[in-house]
Amino acid sequence: MSEVIITVRGEHETRIAPEQGVVHLTLRVEGPERGGVVERIAALAAPLRDDLTARDAAGTVVEWSSQRVSIWSDRPWNAEGKQLSPVHHASVEYLVTFDDFTVLSWWVSELADKDGVQIAWIEWRLTPATRADVERDVAAEAVTVAVMRATAYAGAIGLTAVTPLEIADLGLLTRNEPAPGGPQPKMMRAAFAMADSTGGGPSVQLQPEDITVTAAVEARFVAH
Repeated sequence: MSEVIITVRGEHETRIAPEQGVVHLTLRVEGPERGGVVERIAALAAPLRDDLTARDAAGTVVEWSSQRVSIWSDRPWNAEGKQLSPVHHASVEYLVTFDDFTVLSWWVSELADKDGVQIAWIEWRLTPATRADVERDVAAEAVTVAVMRATAYAGAIGLTAVTPLEIADLGLLTRNEPAPGGPQPKMMRAAFAMADSTGGGPSVQLQPEDITVTAAVEARFVAH
């Protein structure tokens, strides 16, 4: 037995505490008169905007943004099938990023009971720099697992060394195994997944859980 093609998968996972919390918040009002609804949404938005501007200047929020006010109307139906008078709606959405979770908790608690304020959910995340570092490290560990796995397979059949032919995202290896010794494609990619504490749907959780970062690769080696 001179050479054997070995194809394996390598995975790695790590957990890391989140560094930022992004509050997804909506101001929402409705009423029978469009003018009154517009006035009410403006009255809600003005103090919130002032508060966030002050917090941004003081450095207690990382960043914040808001969308333009959305205004629309509909005519609901009652239980007897009669269409009622128009109801006017107005809303504006905010994203507010904190890196101090105590400040975030107090701020959310202050707003949560106010009329017209809806805390949709909190997104726990890493900073871009940390995420890039963690993803790079996890990808390298996934490749190491693939190499160890291939080496173990080779040793089990009496071969002593493995040479990489391809390393790719899951499902992206070439279908036809290349012949040993021929021109070989060189690829190195990794499939990443990042799970956070939002649980896949809107929820308000003021106690962040660790973020799970995973990487998985498929690799093909020639053992000899």
